[in-house]
Amino acid sequence: MKEKRDNAFKLFKRDWQLYSLLLLPIIYMVIFKYGPMFGNIIAFRRFMPGGSILGEKWVGLYYFKMILSDPTFFNVLTNTLVLAALSLIICFPAPIIFALLLNELRSKRFKKFVQTASYLPHFFSVVVVAGMVLELVSINGAINNLVEFFSGDRINFIQLPEWFRTIYIGTEMWQSLGWGAILYLAALAGINEELYEAAKIDGANRWKQTIHITIPGILPTIVVLLILNIGNFLEVGFEKILLLYNPLTYETADVIATYVYRIGLQSSNFSYATAMGLFESIIGLILVFSANYISKRVTDNSLW
Repeated sequence: MKEKRDNAFKLFKRDWQLYSLLLLPIIYMVIFKYGPMFGNIIAFRRFMPGGSILGEKWVGLYYFKMILSDPTFFNVLTNTLVLAALSLIICFPAPIIFALLLNELRSKRFKKFVQTASYLPHFFSVVVVAGMVLELVSINGAINNLVEFFSGDRINFIQLPEWFRTIYIGTEMWQSLGWGAILYLAALAGINEELYEAAKIDGANRWKQTIHITIPGILPTIVVLLILNIGNFLEVGFEKILLLYNPLTYETADVIATYVYRIGLQSSNFSYATAMGLFESIIGLILVFSANYISKRVTDNSLW
């Protein structure tokens, strides 16, 4: 044990300049990630604005009982689960399919153009994207002009609850498709070309090569990203939803994050909002461990 400590000290002394680069990220993590965790204590204490930062009175599980008796919470939980499930089912596999299609392109110039065009939406801020969407789906927007051109009636998309999920998933797909494909393209580049040559000799066509070589080759990457996505299952795009929704669409658009925002910051019920956020985080943690365990048993690939 002493020998290991001595070796570690020698390595640190030799490469202290490199280790010093970790200082700022560590400080950032402590201040902005670990520090705020102490604030979760007010989920178990009654917090009064202007009083103690750790709450005035211990109330135990009072706010968690409020969550279970709050009918609005179950509505926003349902909306969160539906949007998260749609994102996982539609938006997660889309970059994989897109990367596989890009990998089949033979024209390098066209491939680079498609990649650049698909990456670009990722760099637009959420505010810009929301503004573009609101203009497109407005009653006098381009989409309604197109609907009217084909003899349809204009639809006030942004005020109809049944259209909100389609709008949200559509914008998520548009923004994440190209950027999400980057990791899969990198994984595809690491597959040994000799495997494809051997498959061609055995008479395998492109489809069989994809099924038996390409997909197994990127499967570890898919599994890791799937586990990470499941961990953030309930954390659907808060900023985008906040900018796109309105009281008329709360029925399908209101999610846990926006409800916590209204309860905590707008209604100043900080303890209840903290309890709800903690409840969401615990569910996310359980999902990560469950997904990792299942993946390890089924595919032998996992995060740890």
